[in-house]
Amino acid sequence: MKTVLCYGDSLTFGTNPEGSRHDYENRWPTVLGKGLNGTLIIAEGLGGRTTVFDDYSAAADRNGAKLLPAMLASHSPLDCVVLMLGTNDLKPFICGEAAGAAMGVKRLIEIIRTYPYAEGHPIPKIVLVAPPFAVKTDNLMMAAMFERRIEESHLFAKYYTAIAEEMNCDFFDAAIFASASPLDGVHLDAANTRAIGEALVPVVRNILGH
Repeated sequence: MKTVLCYGDSLTFGTNPEGSRHDYENRWPTVLGKGLNGTLIIAEGLGGRTTVFDDYSAAADRNGAKLLPAMLASHSPLDCVVLMLGTNDLKPFICGEAAGAAMGVKRLIEIIRTYPYAEGHPIPKIVLVAPPFAVKTDNLMMAAMFERRIEESHLFAKYYTAIAEEMNCDFFDAAIFASASPLDGVHLDAANTRAIGEALVPVVRNILGH
């Protein structure tokens, strides 16, 4: 059985902009798994997770680079890792720039490529996903964190494409298929989070050789 790790933030966790969490069947890793029947999908999403930056405002460690090696060890052997991070890097007290997020995902790719896997375990293929754009919202705190960074969110695809080409991995632009909800400016309703999973099916299927 092929195994895919989906490593991301609240968009992978399935945070509902109306509150709480989307039902299991509506989260994009679940939809991806349904489309790749017979493939084990591991959904590793954490709200607020960054690429490589510390966030001391949270109870859980949100630094994606710190936690990734443990995920690789825990779930190995892996055939593919789908990386969708960067939105939280746009917070002004984290990084604030898409270029910084791009350098962060580059480091995550390096970690995946250089981790000391057990003998016989493959180095996973990688799909680098540019997150959907942030949008305007009346939500006070979310607007304070993201609204001034909407323009930066539109640069994800440009910078992530360059990183994917440099690092020789697959690229996927989630903004083509999904739009954030104006309820909070960042998170996705059920239809949009399902759309990411559906659109990723042929990309990951091709990588796995199904």
